Amino acid sequence: MEVDMANAQGKRVVIVGAGIVGASLAYHLADKGANVTLVEAEGIASGVTGRSFAWINTRYAGPDPIAELRGAAIKAYRRLESRLPDLNIRWTGALSFNAKTNEALPVSGKQAPVNRVSRSQILGLEPNLKHPPQSALYAADEGALDAVAATHALIAGAQAYGAKILTQTRVLGFVTQGAKVTGVDTTMGIIDADVVVLAAGTGITKLTDMLEVSLPVEASPAIFIRYKSQPNLVHTLISSPEMEVRQSSDGTLLAAEDYLDDTIESQPAAIALRTAGTIQNQLHGTGSINVQLACVGLRPIPADGLPIIGYLPNVAGVYVCVMHPGVTLAAIVGLLASEEIINDKVASALCSCRPDRFLQM
Repeated sequence: MEVDMANAQGKRVVIVGAGIVGASLAYHLADKGANVTLVEAEGIASGVTGRSFAWINTRYAGPDPIAELRGAAIKAYRRLESRLPDLNIRWTGALSFNAKTNEALPVSGKQAPVNRVSRSQILGLEPNLKHPPQSALYAADEGALDAVAATHALIAGAQAYGAKILTQTRVLGFVTQGAKVTGVDTTMGIIDADVVVLAAGTGITKLTDMLEVSLPVEASPAIFIRYKSQPNLVHTLISSPEMEVRQSSDGTLLAAEDYLDDTIESQPAAIALRTAGTIQNQLHGTGSINVQLACVGLRPIPADGLPIIGYLPNVAGVYVCVMHPGVTLAAIVGLLASEEIINDKVASALCSCRPDRFLQM
């Protein structure tokens, strides 16, 4: 990609939020020569990024307004990992099926190549499955990562290009001149900015409220579980009605579950124990499965399900970046948004994501 370094040089960009999306923005902007300051109220990856199943899943059933964006996600990650080996992405492929009906789950097929595989092929991929279906869908190009480690790798890359990182630093408000934001008021003082990027996940609504802008972003809960278990139980990423599991390179077993309600039997610890039993029922050789972590992550989901990416229409100098799935889209959005911010180059893949769709007067 061509970068107008003269335009980037000295362009002061303050990013609010140090999850994987904010970290990707910091890396790509600093790489392009911007003067980047990343501000985070707590610690790096302390929000939903640290509680993410982190499946790089580009599939979507039905019509998809962001098909172009999803379709570029894996290539963007491939590009990033060639520059930042510490991203440590595991391109295991993902196996999806409905074991109860022996039918593969439907998918649009517009993004990563998806192949229907037979029972014998399923067992070749996942030999420990006790009840393999007659067929499944296998996306060989998909994978997963350790979202916390990846966020740290992106931030280290940004720092190598001169980015400044301020953790434990809350935003108190914004400095404005007329209708333009010219800085961020924080617990560490005022930081001047030519552009402020809001990438704070579910915290974004409090920030935009300070600007008297209302964005409809829901905090949608999901349960994330880590287990200590036997190595080499799961080779791909398995997604079925019974379980959604994958295994990291160190043998840690990871699972994702829907959040049901706040009753005692639906608390993360209780669900983690039930899920452990399900995994043992579905896989040979599990032995003991011990819960290491069970927690709720709050996913930022805009009202219409599409990302909100772009400049606020009524407040100059503020670029918004909030989405689900954040892990899948972090690399490509970081790349495209940085080009828009530095080069004023409109990315067609982001056109359906603009915040003004909610802010028409």
